[in-house]
Amino acid sequence: MRLHELTNIKGATHRRRRVGCGDGGGHGKTSGRGAKGQKARSGGGIRLGFEGGQMPLYRKLPKRGFNNYQFRTNYETVNLSDFERLDSSITEVDAALLKSVRLIRDEKSLIKILGDGEISRSLKITATKFSASAKTKIEKAGGEVIVLSADSSSDDS
Repeated sequence: MRLHELTNIKGATHRRRRVGCGDGGGHGKTSGRGAKGQKARSGGGIRLGFEGGQMPLYRKLPKRGFNNYQFRTNYETVNLSDFERLDSSITEVDAALLKSVRLIRDEKSLIKILGDGEISRSLKITATKFSASAKTKIEKAGGEVIVLSADSSSDDS
């Protein structure tokens, strides 16, 4: 069988619906857009939350509290179970190694080691943060935990 011999299964392809081509086609006159107005025009439509010029609800309600979204600290997380899949010749784990084995996306990002899973060998792990359970499991296996200080250059105060 070759590519030019492949065919579609009967009923897999459909003709394009020709709207606005007369009343006989079933979608004539307004082409399924209802009557006249903004929503009947091409490119027309109203934005989310618009109430016809009346003051919208989202502007009437008070904004309260503090949202930490833009000031948050993002950590790339790695579980202890991920270290078990590493080559047995590896004894030291740092950001460069984690990036090369695709456990993190960016070498410059902050890394937090989580304690999900078990670790059976001694590893010297360097990261920004460790969960308490991860720290105890690593040290119990005879490994070493090295905590890097988070870059404080983002604090301008």
